Amino acid sequence: MLIAGCSSAPEAVPPTPPAPTPTESPTVEQADPLAGFYAQELDWRECGGAECTKVRVPLDYDDPTGDDVELAVTKVPATGEAIGALFVNPGGPGGSAFDYAKAADFIVSPEIRESFDIVGVDPRGVGKSQPVRCLSDAQIDEIFASDGTPDTPDEGRELVEDSRLIAEECERNASELWRHMGTVSVARDMDIVRAVLDEPVLNYLGKSYGTAIGAWYAQLFPSFVGRMVLDGVLPTDLDQTEVSFGQAVGFENSLRNFAADCVASGECPFPGDQQAVLTELRAFLDSLDSAALPTTDGRELTESLGSYAVLSFLYFPDGDYPRLRSALSEAVQQGDGSALLALVDERTNRSSDGRYLDNSTDSFYAVSCTDLPFDGDEGEAMRLADEWQAQAPTFGPALAWGLLACADWPVTGDLEGRDEPVQAGGAPPILVLSTTGDPATPYRWGVDLARSLEDGHLITWDAFNHTAYLEGSACVDDAVDAYLLAGVLPTGELICS
Repeated sequence: MLIAGCSSAPEAVPPTPPAPTPTESPTVEQADPLAGFYAQELDWRECGGAECTKVRVPLDYDDPTGDDVELAVTKVPATGEAIGALFVNPGGPGGSAFDYAKAADFIVSPEIRESFDIVGVDPRGVGKSQPVRCLSDAQIDEIFASDGTPDTPDEGRELVEDSRLIAEECERNASELWRHMGTVSVARDMDIVRAVLDEPVLNYLGKSYGTAIGAWYAQLFPSFVGRMVLDGVLPTDLDQTEVSFGQAVGFENSLRNFAADCVASGECPFPGDQQAVLTELRAFLDSLDSAALPTTDGRELTESLGSYAVLSFLYFPDGDYPRLRSALSEAVQQGDGSALLALVDERTNRSSDGRYLDNSTDSFYAVSCTDLPFDGDEGEAMRLADEWQAQAPTFGPALAWGLLACADWPVTGDLEGRDEPVQAGGAPPILVLSTTGDPATPYRWGVDLARSLEDGHLITWDAFNHTAYLEGSACVDDAVDAYLLAGVLPTGELICS
């Protein structure tokens, strides 16, 4: 293990020259159409131990004189003397950075809390930033519960109809904003927020999808990058098929780790060794296709819901594995799917009265399918499902069929040249964190980003966990804090075990 250097006291974040707007300088012939956005004054208010405001950004950067969007911004003041602001984003797409920042005491170390104001900006269309709404609660329930691995032509047709429903309902019900939620626009929004908050650079901690926002910011505005940490990399240069396959294999590897942990716990609902547990678990999920389990709230635990419960509780082993094991025991031994269904509800933020408390499902599709549409059809999804079965038998087929949700997406994103990796030429050093057993953002994605960046630096955590900072490794945490506080980088490639 290589040890990063540290500083006895925080240093001020190095200033950059005064920032013009990121568009071409105004000329006599043509004024900068973004100048008004960069010059806006903010109205701050107190909001429960933090300060909150709204920032206006263009709805469409190709037509910045048209409609605009209001972004919800919160700032949690540093507990000591602030040396700058640290912008944070938890991922998604669809996660609320506003709420994430309000949890500042739990998402960064006490040393970072002392030295940085923590700022959260809900991306356009997400959370409190004019949230797009496409689907009703009942429709979301139906989509989550429907058969995601069709075995008959009728089931195939039903899946295709459900997949088309998302875009159709966005066109019918959502505001025009749903057509302008691509990640490049989100990154451009971040620069306007940085400027109107009078921050000379963007110091940034992005996790999961938040890394895509950060990477695109660094590509578009390299001279305004401060200290940037990208943790759990979602690549910007792969297509939807490549991303989904990588995740299918990643979750399958994590499931094998869960099976081994289940055996070691002595409380596994499935008998035998690791392979036996995997076989029995897959058989249990398959059985839900023809015999869904009852639950206490009147819904049924279908194969899709059962599989999602398992997948969504592979992210954080310390807390997820025991809860997943207990819920599986109740389902297998008592024939009651309530506990597994409760896990799904928790991860999708569904309340006990059937309401989805945020718009994360709608915004997930609006962003993902805009950024990475699927160019195939039902036949291609079927072919991929059969192909992925070999390496990812538990999750591969469902994730392949799931590609159809982004097929024929009516919105064209602005990720031009997305097959080229982000380089961020001219940006200062960027710290990339990648976990060897990360199920959702596989390790290789972080390695590739660190290599493609002009000045990227990789920290590896040898663990089964989604993201690394403040997730249980003092080695990772100390290195990140040293970088954020004093700009100290690991010597060589730091590997934390």
